[in-house]
Amino acid sequence: MRVIRLNGLHLTLDEQDECLTAKAAKALSIPVAGIASLAVIKKALDARRNKPPHFVYAVKISLMDIVALPETLPEGIQILTFHDEPAIESSSVGSSSVPRQRGWREAPGVERPPVVVIGSGPAGLFAAYTLAVKGISVVLLERGRPIEKRVEDVRIFWEKSVLDPQSNVLFGEGGAGTFSDGKLTSRSKNPYSLWVKKILVDMGAQESILADAKPHIGTDSLREVIIHLRQKLIEMGCAIQFEARVTDFIIRQDKIAAVVVNDKQEIKAGEVILAIGQSADDTYRKLDERGVKMEAKPFAMGLRVEHPQALINSIQYGRWSNHPHLPPAEYFVTAAAGVLNRSVYTFCMCPGGQVIGCSALPGFVMTNGMSNSERSGEFANSAVVANVRVEDFALEGEPLSGLAFRSHWEREAFLAGGGNYCAPAERLSEFIEQKSSGVVGRTSFLPGVKAAELKEVLPEFVSDALRVGIKQFDKKMPGFISEEAHVIGVETRTSSPVRICRGVDGQSENVQGLYPCGEGAGYAGGIISSALDGIKAAQNVIAAINGCQ
Repeated sequence: MRVIRLNGLHLTLDEQDECLTAKAAKALSIPVAGIASLAVIKKALDARRNKPPHFVYAVKISLMDIVALPETLPEGIQILTFHDEPAIESSSVGSSSVPRQRGWREAPGVERPPVVVIGSGPAGLFAAYTLAVKGISVVLLERGRPIEKRVEDVRIFWEKSVLDPQSNVLFGEGGAGTFSDGKLTSRSKNPYSLWVKKILVDMGAQESILADAKPHIGTDSLREVIIHLRQKLIEMGCAIQFEARVTDFIIRQDKIAAVVVNDKQEIKAGEVILAIGQSADDTYRKLDERGVKMEAKPFAMGLRVEHPQALINSIQYGRWSNHPHLPPAEYFVTAAAGVLNRSVYTFCMCPGGQVIGCSALPGFVMTNGMSNSERSGEFANSAVVANVRVEDFALEGEPLSGLAFRSHWEREAFLAGGGNYCAPAERLSEFIEQKSSGVVGRTSFLPGVKAAELKEVLPEFVSDALRVGIKQFDKKMPGFISEEAHVIGVETRTSSPVRICRGVDGQSENVQGLYPCGEGAGYAGGIISSALDGIKAAQNVIAAINGCQ
């Protein structure tokens, strides 16, 4: 029996996946009975304007041995010999097994301190999983609370503006992604990407994420997935401590020796995976105090823009916008503010979602977007940001100056919002025209908004670039600048303004045994890329334990 991959099958909006076998047989000019089995590998929506939207599939087909394929195929149809991922094997620990590179040696069974993993975002969770499945002792430290308590803390913040600095949208089990759209897109061709998604499915995520071209889980589903992943880690022997903030690093002779938790508990460690996320300013400062090499890096900042989802559907889908089988429309738009020498782009677009306050420290306001799995909310939102260069904020010899830069504008947003964690907001058209009426309409933002001139809560070069860029957006998506649209400030956490320097072996350039990874280390952004960087960090630790470095 031959196995092939067939690309380019189309289904109309009204055709079901069950039609794929017949469509594949017709494309291949073979009888339907010649197809033993068919599985969807990838599904994408083609919704280019002025053309009927349709779904495009890549499928894996098992052909009966007696079937002969034609020499020529219809235009747009491709046949590729199907290959599984040959560079990856699985250890024999069940469906949630960890892939490993050929040639790895198992960690030797000797007494040694546990590997300490700091942070339970995607990087920390998948680093811990990769180690635990190899039988390596792991202690996972999380400064925040488990999801069950964290969700309640966030609800109180959104409803009553009572902030818990250790348990909020940014700090707690699952990291900042727990309160997000749960996007699983990544430009990486890393074969471990599929394995990460398979683990998430094993933990309860919808199976469609394995094939969707733009997969997402949704914050409601992701919370359950992370709880199941926690339970799996515990079953595998991983020790997890919540409300365990790392307050110091003990370094002896340029090697990590231990970490201090909550200023009192010392945990000895020969290897520490640092997966802190990008919002742990206090940890960055402690690392700097201990001499860990870091450097400033560029990032981006701006605002959240929010439209009625129906308006975005109309812009993107045209006359087909009300079709019941179309998902809430998405967009990704870029522009060049040429005279300002800046790039402007949308980031982390959340269809059918809401804009949320994600303050983690008293006196700061910052925004993010969040969607549930069904994306059924009334509004669509996205970050719209401009690039910020190191020279815009960096002071010579001060790698953490970007933290102070973004904090300044987050404090300005707090004051402009009234000092109670409401966010400053403005109609998009008024922001563009720089003619504020002092009146805003209804938005989804929690805890709430207050009318303000948003140019006052952004660096001048950012607000100028956004106005230029959004005007270009409106040419690409006519109607983007609408009286119904609002901008809400500020969006500052697109990526870290700090990079914790590491070598080719994944270790800190000047502290042996310290493995920075994920968003907080400045090497990843988003769930998948952070998880992949956590896996890479764990692989490097295993190689070091096995004496391969």
